[in-house]
Amino acid sequence: MRTSLIIPTRNASSHLARLLPALKMQTLQPDEMLVVDSASSDDTVARFREFGARVEVIDARDFNHGGTRRWASEQVGGDALIVMTQDAIPATAQTFANLLAELQQDPLNGVAYGRQLPHPDAGVLGAQSRHFNYPEHSRSKSLADAPELGIKTCFSSDSFSVYRCSVLQAVGGFPADVIGSEDAFVAARMLLAGYNVRYAATALVHHSHDYKLMDEFHRYFDIGVFYGREPWIKQAFGDAGGEGKRYVLAELAALRKAGALHRVPEVLVRSAFKLLGYRLGHLERRLPLGLKRRISMFPGYWK
Repeated sequence: MRTSLIIPTRNASSHLARLLPALKMQTLQPDEMLVVDSASSDDTVARFREFGARVEVIDARDFNHGGTRRWASEQVGGDALIVMTQDAIPATAQTFANLLAELQQDPLNGVAYGRQLPHPDAGVLGAQSRHFNYPEHSRSKSLADAPELGIKTCFSSDSFSVYRCSVLQAVGGFPADVIGSEDAFVAARMLLAGYNVRYAATALVHHSHDYKLMDEFHRYFDIGVFYGREPWIKQAFGDAGGEGKRYVLAELAALRKAGALHRVPEVLVRSAFKLLGYRLGHLERRLPLGLKRRISMFPGYWK
């Protein structure tokens, strides 16, 4: 199976000291590597070209999570398309090989996404987010799992995933214009078409974020925008149900284990900001353009 690798970048220099050696050590080397750079002002382009990647530079204002990946996927010719972000660092030499192997376990697997471990310097809450969303054991998800998993059925992550290109094309490819969550969009399309989404716990990368309070608000506004504009996903899979409550309880348990119960008020306020951002995202069509630009993580999206 011919394999292509796509990495969107912008000012990635601080990650490259870890990322490039981790890519080089992979036992499975992609047949081609395309970096789509959003006009970085650092040495990202030069270092990737020196590494041997094909680099295409676009105007940062033209970047779109779905549209840019759609365009990039049309520039490569692999049977399997590995998509990752600049801050996802393969944790073992077998990371790519294991991801592809889990995709190939079943011809109905349309996409497989890897297990994300916290970065070594991750904080308590940043690490807990990884542990909550990326458990130890692999699992295939189909439409039949929707009554159990709800909207988590179509959870996937383009921070590190691999697509079977024939299936990706069959469901229409990446969406041309979304503010984010293009991975959930494609996964949902695949599930509705009868394919599986594979969680590949054997394919390990380090990838986590220690978001500040307002970062969470901005992120969840954009998530709310996405799901508000794509109501068919909730109609097909249901909503998050008690997932938010379970997540908060898991955070509180992590704080207790770390001896950091003094941060409990922070967790409660953070959860309130997430909910507020998400609800505002659903109402974005009623908000002034200038306000949407201020509260979105991607102000350039709003034109």
